[in-house]
Amino acid sequence: MTRKTVRIAMNGVTGRMGYRQHLVRSILALREQGGLDLGDGTVLWPEPILVGRREHALKALAEKHGLEHWSTDVDEVLADGSVDIFFDAAMTSGREEVLKKAIAAGKHVYTEKPTAVGLEGAIELARLAREAGVKSGVVQDKLFLPGLLKLKRLIDGGFFGRILSVRGEFGYWVFEGDWQEAQRPSWNYRAEDGGGIVVDMFPHWEYVLHELFGRVTSVNALATTHVPTRWDEDGKPYAATADDSAYGIFEIEGGVVAQINSSWDVRVNRDELVEFQVDGTEGSAVAGLRNCRVQHRSATPKPVWNPDLPATYSFRDQWQEIPDNTEFDNGFKVQWELFLKHVYAGADYHWDLLAGARGVQMAELGLKSSAEGRRLDVPEISL
Repeated sequence: MTRKTVRIAMNGVTGRMGYRQHLVRSILALREQGGLDLGDGTVLWPEPILVGRREHALKALAEKHGLEHWSTDVDEVLADGSVDIFFDAAMTSGREEVLKKAIAAGKHVYTEKPTAVGLEGAIELARLAREAGVKSGVVQDKLFLPGLLKLKRLIDGGFFGRILSVRGEFGYWVFEGDWQEAQRPSWNYRAEDGGGIVVDMFPHWEYVLHELFGRVTSVNALATTHVPTRWDEDGKPYAATADDSAYGIFEIEGGVVAQINSSWDVRVNRDELVEFQVDGTEGSAVAGLRNCRVQHRSATPKPVWNPDLPATYSFRDQWQEIPDNTEFDNGFKVQWELFLKHVYAGADYHWDLLAGARGVQMAELGLKSSAEGRRLDVPEISL
């Protein structure tokens, strides 16, 4: 068995997602399991280089996890010929510029979404990566969640018959920051810093709908700011200039209609933070992050609408839970493994910067649809 060290520059690992999901639960988890076996006698050993703006935070993380390499100088890291891959999970507003630098330096790039602040920039990144001959990947983690993997199993098995509609509910209450600390960073609520729930979540909905049901052909959205004033990390009030809730209707090729609500101003009254209900001629399913339950046509009861009588049964109890039937690893880690196998073993991989550009397009059209109050077609994009 040959061990090959892969040096990965990880920009933005002091942030919530960069640290928890990408560093700890993905890259460090790969090290804990002894590396990534490529199946040809080679084991990849990821060597992270922590990159960010806050020196004290980087140093503390490196010491906590026994890591040797960290830097506040992105350009210096990119100039290092021993660095193989550049990963970005820093602020959205600076992503396009730093990814261009990484591509120009000949690094393979793996990045959080959105990949750019506008469609033109996102397509340009995909074009530059292709011309430079570097591999690219965009995080599309929800595809690898147990609940959606079970949903995909149902779709592939023909459980639904003809799929009619998809209804999604996502969100939770993010505290304003005055009397309880907010659980999301303040830049998320400033449009000038790349914040907003449409920019954050519509790219997710694009790849979920695209991968499971088909290409989105139109979007009709309403984005709004329900909470206009929030308090930042220093306890100071600021104007929330970005949208914190969005209500979208998406038409999908083949006639499926999807309706997805996204909000940071909603209190959770469902089993999981995100749930998708899929209804078809032969059956329905409700899938969340981990669980998925179904109701087949043959087991569908006949509810009777009578507001004068209390319900004597539980609708939820009439559904059947889908078993795991396998072990599910962390979705972020699974996609990291697939990307590394793509780079070093030539494995198939299509979640690239062009796929990421579709997500940027969805967010851009969602905001435009909301501003103009009309339904917009979604053109196909290509290089």
